[in-house]
Amino acid sequence: MTKKVALPKSRKEKKKNFAALSIAMHKKHQGKIQTTSLVPLRTIHDLSLAYTPGVAAVCTKIANDKKQAMDLTMKGRTIAVISDGSAVLGLGNIGPEAALPVMEGKAALFKEFAGLDSIPIVLDTQDTEEIIKIVKAIAPGFGGINLEDISAPRCFEIERRLIKELDIPVMHDDQHGTAIVVLAGLKNALKIVKKNIKDVHIVFNGAGAAATATIDLLIRAGATAKNIVALDTKGIIHTIREDLNIEKRGLAELTNGRGISGGIEVAMKDSDVFIGMSKGGILNAKMVNSMADQPIVFALANPDPEITYDDAKKTKAAVVGTGRSDYPNQINNVLAFPGIFKGALAAKATKITPEMKIAAADAIANCVKKGDLLKGIIVPPALDRNVATIVARAVAKAAKSK
Repeated sequence: MTKKVALPKSRKEKKKNFAALSIAMHKKHQGKIQTTSLVPLRTIHDLSLAYTPGVAAVCTKIANDKKQAMDLTMKGRTIAVISDGSAVLGLGNIGPEAALPVMEGKAALFKEFAGLDSIPIVLDTQDTEEIIKIVKAIAPGFGGINLEDISAPRCFEIERRLIKELDIPVMHDDQHGTAIVVLAGLKNALKIVKKNIKDVHIVFNGAGAAATATIDLLIRAGATAKNIVALDTKGIIHTIREDLNIEKRGLAELTNGRGISGGIEVAMKDSDVFIGMSKGGILNAKMVNSMADQPIVFALANPDPEITYDDAKKTKAAVVGTGRSDYPNQINNVLAFPGIFKGALAAKATKITPEMKIAAADAIANCVKKGDLLKGIIVPPALDRNVATIVARAVAKAAKSK
């Protein structure tokens, strides 16, 4: 009898099987998180301390000084993870119910990596003013607000207003978590190629929330604004274009010192760094090979990068970063947000400042050992449990040094 040979599964089959496994896991547990009590409730004495009449003393103390809620309630260790479901992963505007698994995942990551509790909250509105009003109304129960998967350009105004109007840390992770880890990876990549951040020419393909925040943070960390070129779906962003919204208009005035126009081929020529935050398959080997010597390529579109890791490694790229977990140098937000909020809460900070973000990026970059750096590793593994603690210390120090 001829023995049947198992054929290798196609990528499509693997993706389908993985999806089925994920659905089965979520169904088995009915989600990913749960609420547990921290105190015993076995006797009448226990009940009297945790609830009435004992809790009245705690309520009175907080009524006399609202800041006491940070130490006497879950507020001091709990983050609200809030989304309107308008820009979920690569799935787009899929609504609040469909966004809930992602918010649950975020809550699980907060707990696993930083020991922080968090509550997933999905909103059945995409109206900017209504979202701001709702978040402000629920803010007294939380120590920080993590905004998630809210589409641009609304996310800019929502975050800006909430930072201004609340006295607890607010961060849109899609913007700033990404920016912090990109900065960390770029700092180490530049060490490998022996280039200075102020001298390099950087191409951003994508001009959404994450790209805009990353450009801002890189400039604050020493990159020269005029050496940066950003592209959207219509090409290079420059001041002559009349189709730009207010955010892109700001980018046009800040960047592209040479005043170039055209597509990605034009932007890539002689550049030192490519950072992709757009869509898969738009970059090819010829474009990478047109870059300056020892170029750095961060192809971060997920699940399909601008150029695959394997294809990028066949070019003259000296360092390659990705958004995927199945290749080295994954630029993963989990390296940033748990430690940032943990540090901010420890310092009782009311804002997450640019200095705190840069401190977080430096801390992440410094987690890579010299031996790993020599092998081309620019960021620590996403599952490194030490990173959040190191980031938290750096962020708390930066917060207290103001």
